[in-house]
Amino acid sequence: MTFDTMGLQPRLVRRLAEQGITDPTPIQKQAIPLALEGRDVMGIAQTGTGKTAAFGLPMAHRLIKAGSKPEPKTVRGLILAPTRELAKQIADNLAAYTGDTHLKVNLVVGGASLNAQSNRLHRGTDLLVATPGRLIDHIERKTVRLDQTQFLVLDEADQMLDMGFIHALRRIAPLLSKQRQTMMFSATMPKLMEELSRTYLTDAVRVEVAPPGKPADKIDQGLHFVEQAGKTPLLIEHLDAHREELALVFTRTKHGANRLMKALDGAGYAVDAIHGNKSQGQRQRAIDAFKAGKLKVLVATDVAARGLDIPGVRHVYNYDLPNVPDNYVHRIGRTARAGRDGRAVAYCAPAEMSELKAIQKTMGREIPVHGGTRWGGGDAPAPRRGGKAGKGAGGNAGAKRRPRRRSRGRKAA
Repeated sequence: MTFDTMGLQPRLVRRLAEQGITDPTPIQKQAIPLALEGRDVMGIAQTGTGKTAAFGLPMAHRLIKAGSKPEPKTVRGLILAPTRELAKQIADNLAAYTGDTHLKVNLVVGGASLNAQSNRLHRGTDLLVATPGRLIDHIERKTVRLDQTQFLVLDEADQMLDMGFIHALRRIAPLLSKQRQTMMFSATMPKLMEELSRTYLTDAVRVEVAPPGKPADKIDQGLHFVEQAGKTPLLIEHLDAHREELALVFTRTKHGANRLMKALDGAGYAVDAIHGNKSQGQRQRAIDAFKAGKLKVLVATDVAARGLDIPGVRHVYNYDLPNVPDNYVHRIGRTARAGRDGRAVAYCAPAEMSELKAIQKTMGREIPVHGGTRWGGGDAPAPRRGGKAGKGAGGNAGAKRRPRRRSRGRKAA
């Protein structure tokens, strides 16, 4: 099966070929024909396997075939994404696919001018990519209408259906045309999220090309048991082994990201950090510099776990293990994209054993141990975070441990 034999518009097929995209991925082979038929689709596939094209190409095909143009302030196809970075990545891809057509692709996310976005929305939009919070801002300002929206896509659907976003989604969905096609795509789909999805899907076809929570096969994973205070020296040792290759480092907190960035800068690395306290402009400049190779190391919270598509990323480090196990799969999915090889290294301090156990249960496999000895064999109670190890770049020694919270709603990580 090729894009051409799927029956896609020749202009779309030509644009794909110009970008070197000739062979559909497994998720594209299964989802595109169903979407072209107008079926609701729930797609589950590993990160980096082309989910954007799987939902974007069928929408573009059907909108081109319809021939009409959107009325002022209206939207014909709406794609919702949980983070600004992911939304921009989707919008960039859609614009690349539809460059030879009359389709208008717009992006509305926080951290950018509402007025500039309103002016673009006023002219009408074929494909709108948005974060829920900023879309609601425009709905309240009456700068956008959704009553003619024929397509709804939830990308990273598991997070979009999380309780933090579900309230926004419940405000948005009733405003759309009742005669619409809905598609949901994600690398993970917890049972509760699957149950919630039935509210928005009608007679949906489930397309699953990899078990939920399974990372890409080409990712070489490794685990090191290390005290919190020993993480920064170990990270520097690992980074020194590949100074000319791009490395993405994940921390749990914004302040931890800043501390680690300063430590790596002091060690002579070209490094920056992105997290929810940075403006959209700051985040985008850091990502652009990283993509161009001007930065070799990018430190990030889970704001970058979804949607950061940089083929040159060879190494992902989990400096802190995530509280939400599915996020581990999304984090390491930033490497080994589009069939490339990649390496993911996780550091586990004594207080992170419960997180490690949850991650391995989600994946259905253990991460190979490349260093250190398992803390207490996994049976002993973990000490408080920090413990006697002192204060590390990502830790807070001796501090009273606060209850963990999952990130929610419109507040980015």
